[in-house]
Amino acid sequence: MLRRLSVALGLVATMLLGAAPAWGAGSSSPLAQAHAHNDYEHERPLLDALDHGFTSVEADIYLVGDKLLVGHDFWDLRPGRTLQNLYLDPLAARVASNNGQVYPGSQQPLQLLVDIKNSGTKTYTELDQVLQSYREMLTRYDFGQVHTSAVTVVISGDRPRDLMEDQSVRYAFYDGRMSDLDTGATSAFMPLISDNWNSLFAWQGVGPMPTEQQTQLRDIIAVAHQNGQRVRFWATPDEPGAQREAVWHELRAAGVDHINTDDLAGLENFLRGPTR
Repeated sequence: MLRRLSVALGLVATMLLGAAPAWGAGSSSPLAQAHAHNDYEHERPLLDALDHGFTSVEADIYLVGDKLLVGHDFWDLRPGRTLQNLYLDPLAARVASNNGQVYPGSQQPLQLLVDIKNSGTKTYTELDQVLQSYREMLTRYDFGQVHTSAVTVVISGDRPRDLMEDQSVRYAFYDGRMSDLDTGATSAFMPLISDNWNSLFAWQGVGPMPTEQQTQLRDIIAVAHQNGQRVRFWATPDEPGAQREAVWHELRAAGVDHINTDDLAGLENFLRGPTR
């Protein structure tokens, strides 16, 4: 059970003896609203996002044999690109090196959004076993109580809801949809509500956001926050330009918790810049 953690802690020593850690001493301070969509497609998965201050990263996984391989499509998968190698081991090393924190001097947890792409129940069952080896750094649900730690794993995609709800102890949480909003699901099970921007809003950043859509957005956020839940939209405009900035402005102003992007530097610059 502790083999993975031992490997990760060994990696810490190796990194500290080297000239510089792979994650870089110049990592940015954390940005609470920054979410790296399909993070694994960057040159340095996880590490590039951390260097830009992101506090939420997304990894798609497939169960192949007993391996949790990371990739967008099945034909993208490579044997060495496992969830452990790309995310869990580097995070364990970083947390051990930073006195239990992802970002030194900050209690801001990192959200690891794991999108299950195949065999939901089987994949989650394998993932649950893997996560137990990293439990010291993970937020957990334990017989009705949530114990927050450096990394919070949230399950998206093919989510085995019944299986997860039946667990007395969990090292992962459930990513809900708008249809789950205000239905009684607690934040102890469903701390995140995610949905497709285009299925809810017609506005794409051209001209002012229509008042009724702006009100709808803010009402969604208000209800979620009242229930202790965070909100994320995918498929928002992400091409650089005025339309994307207009949408990001409305998301930030409304209090959306995770702004979705593939452009790490672009969102960092936006969030660190002045509000309008």
